[in-house]
Amino acid sequence: MVTRDNDIRERRLSLNIGYACINMQLSYPKLYGHNPKDKPITTNRSMIRRTFDSKGIQYASEKTLLNVKDLDTIIDWNIMYGYKFFRITSNLAPWKSEYDWSDMPHIKDIQWYLHSIGVKAHTHEVRLTSHPGPFNVLTSPHEHVVKNCVNDLTNHGDVFDMMNLSRTPYNKINIHIGGVYGDKQSAMDRFCKNFELLPDSVKTRLTVENDDKASMYSVQDLYDGVYKRIGIPIVFDYHHHRFNTGDLSEQEALELAISTWPEDIVPVVHYSESRSKEQLDESIKPQAHSDYVYDYIDTYGNNVDIMIEAKHKELAVKKYTELHYG
Repeated sequence: MVTRDNDIRERRLSLNIGYACINMQLSYPKLYGHNPKDKPITTNRSMIRRTFDSKGIQYASEKTLLNVKDLDTIIDWNIMYGYKFFRITSNLAPWKSEYDWSDMPHIKDIQWYLHSIGVKAHTHEVRLTSHPGPFNVLTSPHEHVVKNCVNDLTNHGDVFDMMNLSRTPYNKINIHIGGVYGDKQSAMDRFCKNFELLPDSVKTRLTVENDDKASMYSVQDLYDGVYKRIGIPIVFDYHHHRFNTGDLSEQEALELAISTWPEDIVPVVHYSESRSKEQLDESIKPQAHSDYVYDYIDTYGNNVDIMIEAKHKELAVKKYTELHYG
């Protein structure tokens, strides 16, 4: 059994398949872990606004320190079990938009852990990325929305800088470009204009991703309206492409997205499958992600790093590898 597990691990390593944010075995030890008595490991400790208003930066700082300590534990686990691609949560620091890093009482300890994580990532060739939330909308015509977006993306860049991660798309900060607002071309123009408001810590790492609605942005849209103007690499999402092809086949869209990446950096793709199909329940939105993924991921001979966006995280990666390489 150990030999078979090691073989699967080696095959997964050669593919570099990753998972996002939560480790199911560490976060839910009673359900998935080896020891049900283990303390849950999580990097998403937060609080509601009322609690932040009451307890302030001190409490936010305490939670951030606990989050980065547990992130360090997850990275150690990933290294031990051969997971070389991981997406870091965007919720490390609760209510970070309300204060500066220097305001946090525990900032030196937080910086120490983040630096340590970065050293481990460099040493063990672990690719770390992030995917800020959908409220990051650089296409918005509203100044306050753009300002909040720039602030949030800057915080992501700060975290990666504290880890001393490369200022390249290898350590990508990936977003959807935002709404159409009735005029797709004008919205993309605003995105390109507002891109210039970002600090270098974000500009150098930023990537954009195709959307899962036909009214939104396909790979072709992003290529013509964003990449050609400001050179941002495109992350191809297989599942989204099924709902918004932009008149390209899967292979054509994949390879167009790949062509936007620097030659010395392996492109990233996202892969997920429909939860409604998995659960045999047509009432579930078809765009929703499944617990696991089952179909073979065809990269058409291209070298890419694959982020599996499935609800069961590293368990989904393990099951996929066993299904197709076991």
